[in-house]
Amino acid sequence: MPYRRLPNTDAARTRAMKNALEKGREVPPFKMPFSQKNLVKLQGFLPQFEHTVSLQRQAMNSQTSKSADYQEVARKARLYLSHFLRVMNMAILRGEFPPATRTYYGIPADDPTVPSLTTDNELITWGKRIIDGEDFRKKKGLTPVTNPSIAVVKVWFDKFLDSHMFHQTLNKRTAEYAIRTSEIRKEADNLILDIWNEVENSLKLLPEDKRRREAEKYGLIYVFRKGESAP
Repeated sequence: MPYRRLPNTDAARTRAMKNALEKGREVPPFKMPFSQKNLVKLQGFLPQFEHTVSLQRQAMNSQTSKSADYQEVARKARLYLSHFLRVMNMAILRGEFPPATRTYYGIPADDPTVPSLTTDNELITWGKRIIDGEDFRKKKGLTPVTNPSIAVVKVWFDKFLDSHMFHQTLNKRTAEYAIRTSEIRKEADNLILDIWNEVENSLKLLPEDKRRREAEKYGLIYVFRKGESAP
């Protein structure tokens, strides 16, 4: 015996609601197998559901398309910052800068390693320290680090900060749409379930096969178990 299966995708939910709505508009009210109340509700809810799902899809697509650009800008910022520190360390190794130079950037004087710039937070924290430290050194009249200069480093770091802010905005917007879509899916499922229950209840006196065929006209979905087939 086949069992009823509720929609489990947004496309299937939309299809089910459209079938019920189109059929509900065709059939006279006194012959309708589901309530006028749900028909009115469906008329207002379906466009809202489609719009919300569309907005979430657009937000996700935008996030995906911009992600590659964001990662590339972050990579360049990391590259310039790490190169700046390596050049500074090599100058110390050659005796051109004293080891205390590292302290201007928040690094111990005896630590020749480049700090981790793996995460965005690390990149932001160290980027600000390095830029502020080098600006302070220059104001004191000390020899600046070159190749790359701090001006070039700052260009890519500022690009990263702008891209990071935009990326965070996209993430927040996508998360908000995901929450709203999740909520509206529950509303859709409840409405579909209510309509389907009304349809089946209205057709309960019909023979099983005919009842199923009539119910399917209103979007109900029946699935045959393994080994079963429609008569």
